[in-house]
Amino acid sequence: MVVACSSGSEPAGPAEIPVAFALAVQQVATGLASPVYVTSPPGDARLFVVEQGGRIKIIANGSVVPIPFLDISSRVSTGGERGLLSFAFHPSYKANGFFYVYFTGTNGDIRVERYSVSANIDVADASSSKLIITAPHSSASNHNGGLALFGADGKLYLGLGDGGGAGDPGGNGQNKATLLGALLRIDVDNGEPYSIPAGNPYIGVTGARPELWAIGLRNPWRYAFDRTSGLLYIADVGQDKLEEVDVVPSIQAGVNYGWNVMEGLSCYNATTCNQTGLQLPAIDYSHSDGSCSITGGFVYRGSAMPEIAGHYFYSDYCLGYLKSFRYTNGSSADERTWSVGSLGNVTSFGEDAAGELYMTSSNGRVYKLVRGT
Repeated sequence: MVVACSSGSEPAGPAEIPVAFALAVQQVATGLASPVYVTSPPGDARLFVVEQGGRIKIIANGSVVPIPFLDISSRVSTGGERGLLSFAFHPSYKANGFFYVYFTGTNGDIRVERYSVSANIDVADASSSKLIITAPHSSASNHNGGLALFGADGKLYLGLGDGGGAGDPGGNGQNKATLLGALLRIDVDNGEPYSIPAGNPYIGVTGARPELWAIGLRNPWRYAFDRTSGLLYIADVGQDKLEEVDVVPSIQAGVNYGWNVMEGLSCYNATTCNQTGLQLPAIDYSHSDGSCSITGGFVYRGSAMPEIAGHYFYSDYCLGYLKSFRYTNGSSADERTWSVGSLGNVTSFGEDAAGELYMTSSNGRVYKLVRGT
């Protein structure tokens, strides 16, 4: 595993992308059913695609393997924002065969379970399910969060939404007694089914859940650890006016991202608010142009296109564009909108084992980000 540095700043690199540089997208798969995530195990050339209905498919040698890697569709509630939302390979997957799935159960609760691969590397052992953590959810079908991701510290991070409903009616974003509206950090290599890692900010705090790493999130629809800079990027979906990307050092514990006091850089549903102790976003953008819901991506660290190294890529579900920026000296810079054609409704980004980036779309396609002409 690559260990990220802790400086929290972008390393020296090109000041700006060359004017003549262009990006394009290459279609790598079609015909998928509501794909919402792409990932690969370390050192593996295969792509694994999550279908919201409850299946994980493999793309190998340019084709979708007919038999799913995993099918838990009978155990997943779907509709709206519910479903199988992501999964994460254990950093030692090659040795232990473990991976962790994040989904909404048949009663709407959020569940994270561990599975193992079978003797056939293209098929998981569906009987190996082990519940790691669960969180009750409201009757609303939205704001489930949905990403499981291992950090450079080897701990499993989970991004949970606030439970749904306009304006966070349950007050979960600022409530340390719930797992909702928060980023969790747990140790799945010690304890049963997990333990609380040293350094979690609310260990021993009365009335607070020790799993919490950060609070104040509305619906983190994808976050990413930049293994080179040591920064954590969180794309948090806004209410009805603003979308945001937050950037902090990944080792910074106890961050409060502000919801529902803040929406983006503005006070939520108020002309003034107390912003003391709140983390303001690196960027926010308005719905005034027809955008509606941010789709967060990754910082590019592949080798095929060094010109864009250090750029964080993201999209918006309604407009389906491709945008990026660099985070340097505490703020965004070199913001770009890339002309790559129609992508449909971009549901997620993904990263392969080599650091190249992919996008999934509600049109059933998976795209790879490539050099343009």
